[in-house]
Amino acid sequence: MFVDSHCHLDFPELSADLPAVLRAMRENRVTHALCIGVEMDAWPAVHALATAHANLYASVGVHPDYADLVEPTVDLLVARSQLSKVVAIGETGLDYFRQTGDLEWQRARFRKHIRAAREAGKPLVVHTRAAADDTIAIMREERAGDVMHCFTEAWDVAQRALDLGFHISFSGIVTFRNAGELRDVAKRVPLERMLIETDSPYLAPVPHRGKRNEPAYVRHVGEAIAALREVPVEAVAEATSRNFFRLFGVDAHAA
Repeated sequence: MFVDSHCHLDFPELSADLPAVLRAMRENRVTHALCIGVEMDAWPAVHALATAHANLYASVGVHPDYADLVEPTVDLLVARSQLSKVVAIGETGLDYFRQTGDLEWQRARFRKHIRAAREAGKPLVVHTRAAADDTIAIMREERAGDVMHCFTEAWDVAQRALDLGFHISFSGIVTFRNAGELRDVAKRVPLERMLIETDSPYLAPVPHRGKRNEPAYVRHVGEAIAALREVPVEAVAEATSRNFFRLFGVDAHAA
């Protein structure tokens, strides 16, 4: 069985087709999925998905790409994280690829999420793009841990994150032809510290690249990593699912 540790089922590309998306999950042995929050106003829809389906869970947070929003307080993040089926804080982090100029607001938001995760006792889901050094520095300063989602960095960044106690989550990017450096990371990250995800509706893996992504396709990520490591795909599926259940406190039989 597989688990999609990061998806966006509330986004219109997937929410409009939810029965078929859930059916495809079952057909591809994807037993659970974590629906990730990216802004507070849209968050009730994320939470509603989790509460409506036994095998779906939710996180709460504001994505670093989202500027000019009312910033959530630590207290609000903590309060929402205590609701039923909410198992994580995030996604949060730093993204210097799409945003430019003075990005102190991103760093302040990131610190706020880290502090909320510590106070709530919930795992933190971290996004980083073109900001690895600052991301690692803040995580070290704030004593953050848990998940580097949709990892795209080189081994030295992975190693620093692992040293801080993080898990590394791989998406469909690991199947892309030009992702040789990332495949090297996927070979080296210990299985006991690895997760797999889709980040759907984006980043569909080969053989679906260029199409809408969905949680059912997380099995292609697991298959690609198994081939790289020359181990049975069942070994990757079992390890990454076990890591998900342990890290997020999810009952493997609650599906």
